[in-house]
Amino acid sequence: MADFVCFGDFLLRLNPPGYLKFIQTDIFEANYTGAEANVAVSLSYMGESAAFVTRVPDNDLGKCGIASLRKYGVDVSHIAVGGERLGIFYVEKGASQRPSKVVYDRMHSGFTASCSTDYDWNAIFAGARYFHLTGITPALGPNLAEICMEACQEAKRRGLTVSCDLNYRKNLWTTEQAKAAMETLLPYVNILIANEEDAEKVLGICADDTDVTAGKLSREGYIKVALRIHERFGCERVAITLRKSISASENDWSGLLYTEGKAFFSREYRIHLVDRVGGGDSFGAGLLYSVAHGFDSQKTIEFAAAASCLKQTIEYDVNFSTPDDILRLVGGDLSGRVQR
Repeated sequence: MADFVCFGDFLLRLNPPGYLKFIQTDIFEANYTGAEANVAVSLSYMGESAAFVTRVPDNDLGKCGIASLRKYGVDVSHIAVGGERLGIFYVEKGASQRPSKVVYDRMHSGFTASCSTDYDWNAIFAGARYFHLTGITPALGPNLAEICMEACQEAKRRGLTVSCDLNYRKNLWTTEQAKAAMETLLPYVNILIANEEDAEKVLGICADDTDVTAGKLSREGYIKVALRIHERFGCERVAITLRKSISASENDWSGLLYTEGKAFFSREYRIHLVDRVGGGDSFGAGLLYSVAHGFDSQKTIEFAAAASCLKQTIEYDVNFSTPDDILRLVGGDLSGRVQR
């Protein structure tokens, strides 16, 4: 079995070409994706053994999705088959002052109808060292919140390192529902990942002297957020992505890692965005790669932030960057000059 096991929904992404608005297009580009699937593919592309666990319908779309995972070396041997449809989400890419938009059509998908008997965690975790999930999965229904708990309990019983990206999605559940569900899961989590808003939306932990909309982020405020998460839930590592949105086309991007009583910040990157969807997933994959390879804390957060920076210059949801690509950026090669 793979070293890394990622569990979550699997979807078909449809988007108009380029920067067209939904109303302008009669053509949609297709791509298979999902928060946890993106982590699995990114890890596999970086040379790690990664498995993705989900449930897809027994139809051509389900089969095409599985084939897309196989293409990048992801272990699909424990994907369950069932249900009538694959979930869909639509992306309209923003530019300059016009924000991007996402529309979900994932109700009643094969995955949202999952039950506990679809997943044999004893077999799935055989030989695994890491288990990754996000807050999106328990948001999809009480059945999936229960399955996530079962998986986390079995992972901890086996001594796996459990990582979780809070990934709050307001279109899926309320802040009250998210708080109730995630506070029961977090005591099982070793590595917690969040963005600059997740801790407030899900856990009610606010960063002082911060205004996300205005692009004002306080380093000291986020250190306190990470410390409170560590003290409340016992997470050994808390990583937070810090995005300053100048516009839909230009962002400043960095990361914070809090561990062993110390805070480590990455370099801040000015990114001209190509596709920001999946930015957090690539950060998570970079973080897990760093931890698995024993990087020190500063190099860990530098690698994760650089991995995510590169992803946001790549179309669609997955970070197709090698460790060498990422380490080149970590080392200070910011020029973007042609590699010949």
